Amino acid sequence: MTHPQKVFVARLVGLAVLGPDGESIGRVRDVVISMHLPGQQPRALGLAVELTTRRRIFVPMLRVTSIEPDAVTLTTGHVNLRKLSMRPNEALAVGQVLDSRVRTDDPDHPDLHDVDLTVTDIGIERNRNRDWMVSRVAVRSMRKGFRRRGETAVIDWRHIVGMTRLELARPGQGVERALIQFEKMRAADVANALRELPDKRRNEIAAALDNERLADVLQEMSTDDQSEVLASLKPERAGDVLEAMDPDDVADLVADLPVSEAEALLSQMDPEESESVRRLLQHSPDTAGGVMTPEPLILTANATVSEALARVRDPDINSAAASMVFVVRPPTNTPTGKFLGCVHTQRLLREPPANLIGGILDTEMPRLHPGDSLETMTRFFATYNLVSAPVVDDASHLLGAVAVDDLLDALLPADWRDNDPEGQAQ
Repeated sequence: MTHPQKVFVARLVGLAVLGPDGESIGRVRDVVISMHLPGQQPRALGLAVELTTRRRIFVPMLRVTSIEPDAVTLTTGHVNLRKLSMRPNEALAVGQVLDSRVRTDDPDHPDLHDVDLTVTDIGIERNRNRDWMVSRVAVRSMRKGFRRRGETAVIDWRHIVGMTRLELARPGQGVERALIQFEKMRAADVANALRELPDKRRNEIAAALDNERLADVLQEMSTDDQSEVLASLKPERAGDVLEAMDPDDVADLVADLPVSEAEALLSQMDPEESESVRRLLQHSPDTAGGVMTPEPLILTANATVSEALARVRDPDINSAAASMVFVVRPPTNTPTGKFLGCVHTQRLLREPPANLIGGILDTEMPRLHPGDSLETMTRFFATYNLVSAPVVDDASHLLGAVAVDDLLDALLPADWRDNDPEGQAQ
């Protein structure tokens, strides 16, 4: 007779999920557990598995045949690809339960009685019925100096008080473990994960992210979700986050809001930061002027190749924006002086570093007009095989640049981030 398997849920996060033939299905991102009445043993219902397409699905624990140090193996490679959806009595172990506040009446740990504790991990164990039950809870004292720093106690679930859905809904739950989980994830993946959480938990995590990270995550959310998260922040913090976002994403957000709400958000930004957003709002959202970013890479003709490459290497510049440098006469802030042309990054890599970029300009680069439609832009990118293109007015001033990813955002339905494509089951 084999011994029941035991594992702590935090150890599962990031493990590869394999079918019986070793084919990769995705990676574990969390564990879904039941949260019923106090005194009723919680059960691990299944895994939140992230596919290569970034969609998260639910895989029942009954499908799990083994848990190894580097992978979880399932009984079948055929899984339901329907998007993960949480029920009222369910919670994500890592996303919601870890870092929550509990107490214990464990007679083996009298020093922890009447002490606020933080859940650091949850142990699950497979019983004879092949159900995975929550059997142990790892906790740490919140009282400084009460126990040795970092010391953790493992308590039988029966002696844990407060690990219920009602308690999880109370304010003040910690977010440390969730932040660690999200630390190495792409912004779009973090946005997907936050959508699965209750509003309270999502807002707690958003409040704990730094401005730049939160700005990156918000840019991967729908405008409705963006508005709700920003509304949960203090006005000054909301303004700081908006300033860290790309101006075109801020314009998309405020364009969908009532005028009074839009103005309230813009008023929280520095006037110089909000000015570029206000210029974008002058254009229809389905035109090049409404889709463009007003902050592409812009230099004057007397800049050197090495200076241009230094700008391109900036890790905060996305790949589309880094594909070319736009060259203008001063001023270099949009709307700029006369647009002279562009230099493709590939050309920069073939030139001596001391050369001036004014001598290697592509002056025949096709240009978009701020009033060009989505169809015109689509044909433009398909014709010229570009990932970024200049938007120039009738007076030859550079107003900004349209990146192909922003064009795709404009072409897709407004709620495309929230809805999965059809045919998700196999």
